[in-house]
Amino acid sequence: MSLRHLTAGESHGAALVGIIEGIPSGLPLDAATLHAQARRRKLGFGRGNRQTIETDEVRIVAGVRRGETIGSPIALLIENRDHARWAEIMRVDAPSDGAPAAREVHVPRPGHADRVGGIKYARDDLRDVLERASARETAMRVALGTVARTLLDQLGVTLASRVVRIGSAVDATPWRDVPIEMIDASPVRALDRDAAAAMVREIEAARDAGDALGGVFEVFAFNVPVGLGSYAQWDRRLEAEVGRAFLSLNAIKGVELGLGFGAAARLGSQAHDPYEPGEGTRTRYRSNNAGGIEGGMTTGQPIVVRVGMKPIATLMKPLDSVDLRTGEAVKAHIERADTCAVPAAAVIGESLLALVLAEAVLEKFGGDSLDEVLERVRAWNATVRDR
Repeated sequence: MSLRHLTAGESHGAALVGIIEGIPSGLPLDAATLHAQARRRKLGFGRGNRQTIETDEVRIVAGVRRGETIGSPIALLIENRDHARWAEIMRVDAPSDGAPAAREVHVPRPGHADRVGGIKYARDDLRDVLERASARETAMRVALGTVARTLLDQLGVTLASRVVRIGSAVDATPWRDVPIEMIDASPVRALDRDAAAAMVREIEAARDAGDALGGVFEVFAFNVPVGLGSYAQWDRRLEAEVGRAFLSLNAIKGVELGLGFGAAARLGSQAHDPYEPGEGTRTRYRSNNAGGIEGGMTTGQPIVVRVGMKPIATLMKPLDSVDLRTGEAVKAHIERADTCAVPAAAVIGESLLALVLAEAVLEKFGGDSLDEVLERVRAWNATVRDR
């Protein structure tokens, strides 16, 4: 069994729509669970005022009955509250008078999909591009990822994330297994208070300068079954799926697992994870430099993904651009945006990793019902203890 998901919708359109197929029947699921993760996506100092407009309440419109999944595709809906002010601009039907739309965009933003998307899809009004290329789409991906996360919860797999860098401010403290509520309580979702304060100052300075900031975040998965993924074919290596999922997120430019690029500066004796005898298992790892994936397969160690995010493309003091109608040199288009979205991207990353791991679980264990999946995972885990 495989897991498939799709999203649809524009940033200021009527709604965001998502479908996820392949979730076993019998999984407890309700809108409150989905909304809890949607609220977490809105976290972080430096977000724009769109977060105060949208509630991101998720409606389950198919695939769930009386609080449980029923095995059919699950359809979710998030209405865009801001659409009320954009209804005429984003209308679906053609206007009878043929009048052009208001708020057309003809000046692309450096670093955004605007220019190339307009070329690719032959759209003169770049709003046709930016509305779908917007990070607003990730609200639905978090909802779909929460469905996958709920399945992983049943297996004892947990996910977490934190911010380790914003601009030049760095939180160098090692990961600590703390309640996620403590991390979410930080204005930038960092562990170290002094580092968090420095990150806030950098965001304030960028905001005052009309600029934007990127950074680095980490996403973790714990208690992942051993042997998800495979070395047998290039497209079955799990780290490839992890990389693809994170690089599909807006503004992400780099992904590492474990030591990542740091392993390139170490000797082999310092880069790999030695084995040693363990209690209740024949072997265990002494370290986790591999980040929980080795040879394309999960090791049972925590999965550690480190992700680099560039600054958001919309700047309040815009860069140089060109008006595509006239060829004239002008300043880039300004669209409402965040100063820094790294804390939110870390939360989104949890959902992306959940989707990858849930698919890998279903590919390995199969099962049309939750009880069937759980039985197979328990049997596998018992076998692995002797290896």
